[in-house]
Parts: sequence; C-alpha cells; structure tokens
Amino acid sequence: MTGDRRTYRIVHTTAYAYSADVTTSYGRAHLLPRPAPGQVFVNGSVELEPPADEIRSHTDFFGNVSTYYAVRAAHRTLQVTAISEVTVERTPPTVTDLDAFTWEQVREAARDEVAVREFVLWSPLVRSTAAVADYAAQTFTPARPLGSALVELLARIKGDFKYVSGATTVRTTLGEVLHKRQGVCQDFAHLAVGCLRSMGLPARYVSGYLETYPPPGQPKLQGVDASHAWAAVYVPGFEWVAIDPTNNQFVDAGYVVAAWGRDYTDVPPLTGVIRTDADHSTMKVSVDVTRVS
Repeated sequence: MTGDRRTYRIVHTTAYAYSADVTTSYGRAHLLPRPAPGQVFVNGSVELEPPADEIRSHTDFFGNVSTYYAVRAAHRTLQVTAISEVTVERTPPTVTDLDAFTWEQVREAARDEVAVREFVLWSPLVRSTAAVADYAAQTFTPARPLGSALVELLARIKGDFKYVSGATTVRTTLGEVLHKRQGVCQDFAHLAVGCLRSMGLPARYVSGYLETYPPPGQPKLQGVDASHAWAAVYVPGFEWVAIDPTNNQFVDAGYVVAAWGRDYTDVPPLTGVIRTDADHSTMKVSVDVTRVS
C-alpha cells in the first residue's frame, strides 16, 4: 500500500422490530470489509441478538466476504451488528495520469482483459437505455482524454441530480433516476456505472463506508454515519479507478471497501427471509466509522 495511511473501526448495526413473533430468520450479509488494493482487513465479526443458531462466512464469486446466519428461536426483535477494523492506504491517480489515454484507448485495451468482461455487460439494475447512452455521450466525446471525461461525469451527476433520502428504493431503475433527477448514493453509483458501460468501459458497483466529519466545533455523534456506494472503472495500468459521483471526487483513503459486484443486487448489506404472521415491521440502521490513532 502507498499513500495516506489510516486505520478505521467500523460498527454497523441493523435493528429489526416485528409486530408478531418471527419463528425463523435467515439472512446473508456483506458487511465486513473485503481484501482490496490499498486496504488490509485487520479483524472483524458479525454478531446477532438473539444469538444465531448457525452463522458462517465464505468468499463469494466476486471475492467479497459473505456471511450467512439463521436464527431459529422465536423473536420479535433482531439486531445484526458487524464490527471490523481495517487499514487503508490509498492515493487516487491524478487526472494528468489518466489523461495519458483517451477513453477509446482504454476501452480497446480492456477488451483483452478476460477478467473484467462481465463488468461491460448490463446487469439487473444497470440496463441499457437510450437515455443513459445519450447522457454519457455528452461527456465521452470522440478522442477525449479519460481523466477529464471522468471529472466531468462526476461534476454533471453531482450538479444534475439532487440527493433526496427516500426518493428511490433498492429496485429503482436508471430510467426512473434520470426522470426524477433525484436519488441517493446507490442511484448515482448505478448511473455512473451505466454511463461507463454504455461507452464500452468495464465498470463495477462498490459498497462500503466513508469517513465523515462533524461541522466545525461540533462533536461527532454516534450512529450517524452510513453505508455508502460508488463506482469504479477499469483502466489497464491502473487497475480499478474508483469515483464517487455523490460527492464529486475520486476515492481516497477516506473510503473503506466492503464489497463490489455488477450492481446493488450482488452486494446488498443485508438480505434474507423470515417466517412470521407479523403484518408490519421497522428497521433502524446506525453506523460509526471511527479513525483509530
């Protein structure tokens, strides 16, 4: 690893409450940071209350840490907590470095890379549409250097779309995002991935965490951080270059990678099924990303 070195302790808690007994809960989580360039997983665990009757982790198709659990005791509340420590040392490439290639040169070079071909293909939440292609083509003009094109794409998404929590769902399509002109980090990451793929560039969806800071003079409150999502484009010679359209910047040491895939459907933080007669439920999420000295 090279660059700015930071170690983080991350606590991600999801609490469910149900209106009637749940007899069984089965779930799968992508909550623990994965091995990644510029990042070393130090330690971590996923804990449940009530305790899981069965819990195990494995490495999924994309190399992510995937944790399966089953709770078979009757319960009306379920709390899933992931606690991890990770060291990050990452410096993004400069725009000047990336401007050594046009985006077409990167596209042609990437065609010889078998391992990234699946990230050129469309996926369940990132599908080909004329609207996405038109939006991308405004930035990826012929023979344009890659770095300046990425900078403009980030700025356009930041300026054209409004961050509105609750405006979309985990199933919102790119067409809906382009129509509404609002969404959250997941939507903006999907849009960036869609624009890159529409130009033939390999792009993946990345989920994880971002270090945040309180307003000047204010203490940092507990539980107010959140999971985050961004995009990455494959550039031969630089591997994957990660970009954050929500915050209009390249990804640096302030970001912790949890998982990556084709889109959100490959790497949801938590997913599962329950057996219950409950007619309603609530979910509360709290996240703390703390830098360890």
